[in-house]
Amino acid sequence: MRYDKQIALPEVGETGQQKLAEAKILVVGAGGLGCPALQYLAAAGVGNIGIVDGDVVNETNLHRQVLYTNSDVGKPKVEVAAERLKQLNPEVEIHTFSEFLTAGNAMDIVSNYDLIVDATDNFAARYRINDVCLKLDKPFVYGAIHRFEGQVSVFNYKGGPTYRCLFPDKPAENQIPNCNETGVLGVLPGIIGTYQATEVLKIILGIGEVLSGKLMTLNLLTNSTRTFEVSRNDEQVQKAKEKGLAAREKHTL
Repeated sequence: MRYDKQIALPEVGETGQQKLAEAKILVVGAGGLGCPALQYLAAAGVGNIGIVDGDVVNETNLHRQVLYTNSDVGKPKVEVAAERLKQLNPEVEIHTFSEFLTAGNAMDIVSNYDLIVDATDNFAARYRINDVCLKLDKPFVYGAIHRFEGQVSVFNYKGGPTYRCLFPDKPAENQIPNCNETGVLGVLPGIIGTYQATEVLKIILGIGEVLSGKLMTLNLLTNSTRTFEVSRNDEQVQKAKEKGLAAREKHTL
């Protein structure tokens, strides 16, 4: 049976596997972080996976976006990803959104899922995901990468801190360069994306210690990890709620 080794874990069992089958997970971004997260979630038997990405496969990204090959260059990422995931596990239902998450579509898309994976590569998208998830009372698993370093956390989980509690103010455009400008070691998003998938599985199964209220950082060059405490800031939570409501009415997220 496909999931025998997973079901053999007392923390999973048949009941846990059924929870995975019933879960609805949305992955925003099908790039370096999204590729490993999607593969492991599909392989684990998460029953319903949504993929949001308006980009196409680019040759310069193949060193880290391991769902794709040379023959996929120029094709929409979500279409290629969905095809590969169905080959990996035909039991999983895949829904694709070949568009970027915007003020106009975020509420409608996110509302259909239990848990969101932030696999984006820009601050505007992260604040948008946070504010929409807070408005809809959805937790999301955060991941970010820079050169040789990565971060993982879980926000909006059971009354825990939000992204704005850690980063209250959105940086100015181009204030912090992305990996297209500074570079990134290809294995780094693979590791961070896998950590994100791990947090998703723990949340669905209700096992282990979820990274809510904690920010885990990883440095590949020094083989070091550190975990920082993150406190909930009710003032920032209220601001985010108000912003989410305003965005719903004005489409200005």
